[in-house]
Amino acid sequence: MFDWRDYGNGIFAFDTGYVRPILAAIHLISENGRVAFIDTGTNDSLPNAMVALEKIGLDGSAVDYVILTHIHLDHAGGAGAMMNAFPNAKLVVHPRGSRHMAEPSKLIAGVTAVYGEEYVRRVYGEIMPVPSERIISAEDGHVISLAGRRLICLDTPGHARHHNCIVDEATGGIFTGDMFGLSYRELDVDGRQFIFPTSSPSQFDPVDMHASIDRLLTLSPPAMYLTHYGQLNDVVQRGQDLHRRINAIVELAAAERASGDLRHERIKTSLTQYLLSEIKNHGCSLSEKDLLEIWESDIELNTQGLGIWLDTKEL
Repeated sequence: MFDWRDYGNGIFAFDTGYVRPILAAIHLISENGRVAFIDTGTNDSLPNAMVALEKIGLDGSAVDYVILTHIHLDHAGGAGAMMNAFPNAKLVVHPRGSRHMAEPSKLIAGVTAVYGEEYVRRVYGEIMPVPSERIISAEDGHVISLAGRRLICLDTPGHARHHNCIVDEATGGIFTGDMFGLSYRELDVDGRQFIFPTSSPSQFDPVDMHASIDRLLTLSPPAMYLTHYGQLNDVVQRGQDLHRRINAIVELAAAERASGDLRHERIKTSLTQYLLSEIKNHGCSLSEKDLLEIWESDIELNTQGLGIWLDTKEL
């Protein structure tokens, strides 16, 4: 099934096809026949991107920009493939990420250390470099003009130091990558959305994350657009939920700082129990088995990231 969401005002989302259905979205902005993609998924996402263009009556020649929120491979692994397919496009990326898009060997080594070589080869395939002359290093406040529609890049660390959020000046909406948490549509209850932070390796910083969330909230966006997954409403309440849950996962990790060889599993168990309690309070009726299948990767990666944070930050 091709998941396609039309949010109006030229904003669309579609499934990247990454790992499982409606796990990761690519957002598309269309303005006067010109297109920007926000995040790319993996190489396997390119066919879906072509279908998305067909659905709005355009083709690859209409793509002016491929914008990365950050360079984790579920967001940026398909950048090289997209740039090959869209010859008119420029790649827009945080300055800390631009060199890795031009020469991705260190990026590949880093993700291999987390996932393992077999997984990286199977899920991400060949990570293709992007010619440096086609890369725009977007500093904080950099403005992209998509047929006159202004998209503003904001430096927003906390999840990663190479993270930008993108403000759509036309609507006030913000494309948040992983900075404003994860919110899966299977967990919606009577229109209420459940959100939790992502502390995945290796640059999670709760102080920066709180500050970046507050920066986004001061802009009073009517909606956030998350890579995981799609449009998020009731932004103020979801921001409060994120702040509270960041504090909670930091506290449960800190409690296990001295647990030695058992630390990873103890943090993972505590994190799992916490999320199950929170989702029960949210009113979700999915079984524990189904919930843990949805969260399987997130819980493991969040645990790894919390462990790295414990090892590198003074508490």
